[in-house]
This record gives sequence, structure tokens and C-alpha cells, in this order.
Amino acid sequence: MRFRHHVFVCENVRPPDDPRGCCGLAGQAVREALKAELARRGLKKIVRANAAGCLDACSGGPSIVVYPEGVWYGHVTPADVPEIVERHLVNGEPVERLRRRELEGDPVE
Repeated sequence: MRFRHHVFVCENVRPPDDPRGCCGLAGQAVREALKAELARRGLKKIVRANAAGCLDACSGGPSIVVYPEGVWYGHVTPADVPEIVERHLVNGEPVERLRRRELEGDPVE
């Protein structure tokens, strides 16, 4: 396997008055912080930080999802990134205070 983890960060931009909310610029800041933290720790060859369009989790934005585990995080800030990298991506322990379990598991029809 080329990468141990793929981390998708929502960077979708909606108009400011959209009732669904928007990850947009805040999501971009999270992804930049993630890329910097991965580089700082020498993890860029095993963890891929990907920009994503809408992840359909806008109300909990900025949102990220980590694969292959399928763990979702919401209301992520750049300050949360070192903890996510250390606890989840390095040690395999999801960060429960940011986790959005309602988005995990089988899709709701």
C-alpha cells in the first residue's frame, strides 16, 4: 500500500448566507496545517493530505475524514492538527472530542 492513511479535508466554498454552512477557507487552513505537520514529522510518504470538495458534513465544518478507518472529525481547527497527527495517524487512537460518529458506519438511506 502506498499510503497508510488518506486524510480528506473539506475545502468546499458556499455563499456566506447558505444555511448548510461552509468549510472553505477554514478547511484550507486545516489542510495547510496538516501538510506542514506531516512534513515536520517526516510522514509525507505514508500519510496523504487531500483537498476535498463537499463531504456533505457542512454543519460540522471544517470537516475531515481519515481512511482507511473511515473516521470523521468536525469543527477541526489548525490547532487540533498536531493532536490528530500524533494520536490518530501515528498511534491509531482517534481523537474522540472531535469525532463525528454519526457520519461513520453504514450509510443512512
